[in-house]
Amino acid sequence: MKCTKQYRLSYTERAKKIVAQMSLEEKVYLMSGRASVEENAEAFSHPTADNHYNVYPYPAGGNETYGVPELKFCDGPRGVVVEKSTCFPVTMARGATFDIDLESRVGEAIAREIRAYGGNYFGGVCINLPYNPGWGRSQEVYGEDDFHLGIMGQALVEGIQKHNVIACIKHFAFNSMENGRFTVSVQADKRTEREVYLRHFERCIKAGAASVMSAYNSYQHTMCGQQKYLLTDVLKGEWDFDGFVVSDFMWGTKHTTRAANAGLDVEMCDTHFYGENLVHAVRAGEVPESKIDDAVLRIIRTLLAFTEAEDPEEYPRKQVACLDHIALAKEVAEKSMTLIKNDNHTLPFNKATAKKVAILGTLGNVENIGDHGSSRVFPPYVVTPLAGVTKLLPESEVVYYSGEDLEHARQIAGEADVVIVVAGYNHSDEGEYIAPSDDEGFLAQGGDRIKSLGLKAEEIALIQAVSKVNEQMAVVLIGGNMMMIEEWKAAAPAILMAYYPGMEGGTVIAETLFGDVNPGGKLPFVIVKQESDLPAVDWEATDITYNYYHGYAKLDKEGVAPSVPYGYGLSYTNFEMTDVNFKVDGDNVIACCKVKNTGEAAGDEVVQFYVGFSNSSIDRPVKTLRGFKRVSLEIGESKTVEIVCPIEELTWFGENGWELEQMEYDAYLGSSSADADLVKGCFVL
Repeated sequence: MKCTKQYRLSYTERAKKIVAQMSLEEKVYLMSGRASVEENAEAFSHPTADNHYNVYPYPAGGNETYGVPELKFCDGPRGVVVEKSTCFPVTMARGATFDIDLESRVGEAIAREIRAYGGNYFGGVCINLPYNPGWGRSQEVYGEDDFHLGIMGQALVEGIQKHNVIACIKHFAFNSMENGRFTVSVQADKRTEREVYLRHFERCIKAGAASVMSAYNSYQHTMCGQQKYLLTDVLKGEWDFDGFVVSDFMWGTKHTTRAANAGLDVEMCDTHFYGENLVHAVRAGEVPESKIDDAVLRIIRTLLAFTEAEDPEEYPRKQVACLDHIALAKEVAEKSMTLIKNDNHTLPFNKATAKKVAILGTLGNVENIGDHGSSRVFPPYVVTPLAGVTKLLPESEVVYYSGEDLEHARQIAGEADVVIVVAGYNHSDEGEYIAPSDDEGFLAQGGDRIKSLGLKAEEIALIQAVSKVNEQMAVVLIGGNMMMIEEWKAAAPAILMAYYPGMEGGTVIAETLFGDVNPGGKLPFVIVKQESDLPAVDWEATDITYNYYHGYAKLDKEGVAPSVPYGYGLSYTNFEMTDVNFKVDGDNVIACCKVKNTGEAAGDEVVQFYVGFSNSSIDRPVKTLRGFKRVSLEIGESKTVEIVCPIEELTWFGENGWELEQMEYDAYLGSSSADADLVKGCFVL
């Protein structure tokens, strides 16, 4: 990555000289977005492939006289939102790959397309932590574990910035509810704040992320875009962040002086509270001009560094949605497929005997790539599950039925050799929430899963009905986070979690079900047996407290068994882990083992390293993920896997900051967070 922090800081003196020559109006102009609310309202409410939100890179600032480039914003956690771009699987699916190198390559591909569009800024590194999986926008993040979130987010940052595109991490901070995101204030104690909700942001800052987006919600009753503690004291002070902070779009700040004095550097994507209002505030003595100078220095320094860094390659328009990027999107989908259940080796289905295939469920023939909010990508095409199976099996009869009439569905299933039920969610069930507004023309869309975290009643009835007439059946789940499965789990011989698998999703679903792809994904969340096992959330609350425990850590602490553990995923082959050992080497803890493919197909395993704190004198998790590595093995092949965990990853946040306990730590290595899938050891610090 060329644009390291050290490299960027080398532009400080040059940037200072430019700032010294600029008028107040010129400086404030650099802090101002220029894409109108009216334009966004039309694009959000009535999107088309040719006219949608962020259809071109949104500009902010820039000054030709002083050679300061414009900031050119491009959104999109699953691909570039601009025009028609490659649509990758959603971030949650990419989290399921547990593949750091793959995520870095996704970042590179996205950056290439941004550069091809003339952009220089990527607003799609979303690393918020879902306190509860019902958060409608959690498909945009990597999973429930803060360590995993940070590692994967770091990989995306590094891939993006390798091609001199500014990576923006968002939404800082505590943003994990949609319906109340504009009005809620989050509370958390200091340990929860630092260990659970801020640590992964700090990791990405240390990795070189050059920009941060504030969140809509409030923290401790102050809007995050006006929160001096977060933006100045922690981010720019404690973490020594050298880049700039932008507001979340349109509603990310509501007050000129509070935002500027807190350390918000750019109002995006248009200007209501900065611009002339900020000029007047400075002249009235309400905002020190030194605050403006600091913001503008950060903006100029960053833009100059990224613009003038040597590019590793050229970026022609033909790179947008090119064959290489589409192939990468397909590879990601392949590696994300997570096999949750496979009784009696139901999968893979046998192509030779699958003369008649039934695809059931309303989602079986839908171009379903995720929500319709700011992350929506308009790819040149999308492969549906029906299209994927039909193409893969040209000699077979493939029958599709949406499933409304259960008797008709049973008849179709009974006559088929193979039954595939596609169930789950689409953009109307979960996604980014836009509140309706007559004044600004926005239509309500998306939101949190308020009513239930399970499938729709008609989908459950369909699964239960067809399972009684055909044992050669698999359920394919589409969605952005955990779904309850207990009510119908016993009826389904095989369950495949496909997430929102991107533009080539239907191809990969078909190839996985019929054995061309061996699933190797792992759940980046725990699946609970009952919703009461999750942290309770009032999705429309104005005040909410986030507690220290959530997800698998909460279940472990309470001794509650999950339906499916965190990090779990089956394969069409078998793996054996031997020679497990743990040691301390200098500033690192090293977990090591030998992994062998003992089955009859090539496949991937994800080795997971957890650390436990049973000897701690304070309240700490039973165990927490502190390393992982995906390994590919041919039939009979063995590889030695080594996972290195810096000792600083084992610290906790106390009254004096980060503290390390001197004690014997529990160590676990295995294929999921379940005790049955782990080998236990220990090490001493």
